[in-house]
Amino acid sequence: MSDREDQDAQPRKRMRLSTPDTGEQAAVTVSTPAEPADRSPKTTATYAQESQLEKEIRAGITAYVNPHAPGFTGILKQRYTDFLVNEILPSGQVLHLESLDVPQQTQNTDRRKAAETESTGPVEQPTKPGTDSEAVSENGNGDAQPIGAEGPEKNGAEQSPEITLEDTQLLHSLFGETTTTAITALYRQVLGKPGRKPRDLPSVKSDAFADKEQRTSAHQTIRRIFCSRLETTTENDGTFVISAAPPRDRGRRGGGRNQPGTRGKGKLGWDELGGEYLHFTLYKENKDTMEVIYYIASQLKYATKHFGFAGTKDRRAVTVQRVSVHRARAEELARIAKNLRAGSKIGDYKYEPRGLELGDLAGNEFVITLRDCRVPGDEAAATREHAWNVLNNAVASFKTGGYINYYGLQRFGSFATSTDAIGVKLLQSDLKSAIDLILDYSPAALAAAQDTSSEELISHDDKARAEALHIWRTTSDASAALAILPRKFAAESNIIKHLGFKDRKGQLIRRTDYQGALQAVPRNLRLMYVHAYQSLVWNNVAGRRWERFGQEVVEGDLVLVHEHRDKEEGHGEEEEVDQAGEVIIRPAVHDQAGSRHDEFARARPLSKQDAESGKYTVFDVVLPLPGWDVEYPPNEIGGFYKEFMASERGGRLDPNDMRRKWKDVSLSGGYRKLLGRPGKVEFEVKEYEKEEEQMVETDWERLVKRKESEVFHSNEISKAAEQIMEVDTEGEGKPREKKIAVVLKMQLASSQYATMALRELMKAGNVQTYKPDFGSGR
Repeated sequence: MSDREDQDAQPRKRMRLSTPDTGEQAAVTVSTPAEPADRSPKTTATYAQESQLEKEIRAGITAYVNPHAPGFTGILKQRYTDFLVNEILPSGQVLHLESLDVPQQTQNTDRRKAAETESTGPVEQPTKPGTDSEAVSENGNGDAQPIGAEGPEKNGAEQSPEITLEDTQLLHSLFGETTTTAITALYRQVLGKPGRKPRDLPSVKSDAFADKEQRTSAHQTIRRIFCSRLETTTENDGTFVISAAPPRDRGRRGGGRNQPGTRGKGKLGWDELGGEYLHFTLYKENKDTMEVIYYIASQLKYATKHFGFAGTKDRRAVTVQRVSVHRARAEELARIAKNLRAGSKIGDYKYEPRGLELGDLAGNEFVITLRDCRVPGDEAAATREHAWNVLNNAVASFKTGGYINYYGLQRFGSFATSTDAIGVKLLQSDLKSAIDLILDYSPAALAAAQDTSSEELISHDDKARAEALHIWRTTSDASAALAILPRKFAAESNIIKHLGFKDRKGQLIRRTDYQGALQAVPRNLRLMYVHAYQSLVWNNVAGRRWERFGQEVVEGDLVLVHEHRDKEEGHGEEEEVDQAGEVIIRPAVHDQAGSRHDEFARARPLSKQDAESGKYTVFDVVLPLPGWDVEYPPNEIGGFYKEFMASERGGRLDPNDMRRKWKDVSLSGGYRKLLGRPGKVEFEVKEYEKEEEQMVETDWERLVKRKESEVFHSNEISKAAEQIMEVDTEGEGKPREKKIAVVLKMQLASSQYATMALRELMKAGNVQTYKPDFGSGR
């Protein structure tokens, strides 16, 4: 059994309910009705061993919008089908898996293009002469055509793909009409004689670009529009040179393990399908997003960088999201899909001209089943009617007042050392300590790994991790450590490989190259550490802001300029609204850690007159994530940023000094709304008896029901049912006590946490997470 299979299988052996402890950390006061006042701190617990409530307090999650509203208890994620997540597309449509089939039109075009690729070459056709120097030509009927749409090329040539009017205008804005004409003429020559060496073709020079971002945009534009057939360089004097790129083998799919496939037909072949990016819907049960993408990429022999998605989704859940891949055929993905592990499906294929990026969604719709629910005044026996009345009032308050838009505990990891602690070390430029924390492990996990008779319930992967890291720490033997370390621990593996590299004499020559070791860690993991620190600061500031001013809008509160154009006249330049509907809006600056280099937003403080005008509500207020390119509130909340960040817990950092020489830890910051408010909330109260009873249908179940009379055989239906339903053979024939379940459907904007919304609705300690009976040991 592989590590990944073992990871999936183990939690099914024994399960337990993790009920939050009532312990509290020292020097922290939280006023909630569910908390007793006299509790002693836990002084020896690691982060992974702390209770849910302790972790929330440690992460700054302390306040409630309406602390006096009645809460209720319930078990979250007792079954992974109790947590359904469906992306909301930018159009506002909720995404569902509709079909596993390849559309007939796409299928026919795919087969034809594949056949053309394998043939001796495209059919030769004549071309209209005399058009090389013109930006717009005429076809045989005398009609004007866009650049590059003149028609088929000469013998053996590739057909010139059409350059859209939008791209033509972009080229004109960057290079001017004369240079654009010369560039397109060069492109036709490259396609007309693809075997010619670049030095035998002319090059085109343009004026220098004074602005670095404009120069970068020019490089990317040429590469994208001309399908990498042209390359760009910048001379010493700043002159921009466009020349033919070295010829590549474009007649066959897959130029290498890390290169996406081509069709041998240039951009036009993909445009005929709809675009170079194949979008598909990924349905997964109890799996990480990247787990499925890694497998698909390995089968296509692509690097994962050629895949795009709007955001990762929960593991212990049933989730539906869109994914894009550059230059892959739908038929090929459909073939790979047949070998996906149980619980993963892909379908709804469509070619698009653009790939997906993080944030390309309006939000997520959650359908959450909370089991064994108890409501106030109903401790003795649950009644459906009573539960509905209490829930109705709680949901009404929740919809109106919203919830504090805290970052959830997922942001801070599950290891013995929280991710924000590593981020602090990176921002302190203490790279050695950051590595030590990443490579930290639990003594309990090591003891369980070394004692074969141990009954400590720690997963196989976590015991192997502890043993491998202990070997590295005590012997510096990278080979021995890596032989044991499970592959999924990418950060630890890459650090050990780098630090443990030996020269021909067997000497460790990178043992103190800490920045090099951290740079070997996948970038998304590196950024996770510093972003977790930002989240910690934001959570603590949000709690202080709410405790001091509540729903009142006060002088110095920040609002986003672009959201209030009608109110903001005279207050800075207007910015475009983020079409992805992001709640977090980050400045697009070239050295920001992990930013999307597109739209950005600015905030301004409200004057006393603004705050008292009634034009703004608390839902307009934003708080900055610490960085060098944000505005801090010019009031006592701004002062609290300095106070908290200067403390031991805050890393003794300065909010106004967030630039670092290493760009990956140079934080420009961003803004996040103080309050979140669900776009749609519905609930249903159900009675149930069997623990395995499922309350809602998944997309896959609906699809099976719809298709069972058409294409699915009975054994496939049975297999699908087995994946979703667990059969309980114990206690048959015995009367069962009826329990109450609450099925909650709500829509949240992207980057908002469903667990934080549930926390407001259910109150402190009432969200009881059902988890495997294995300590993480990390």
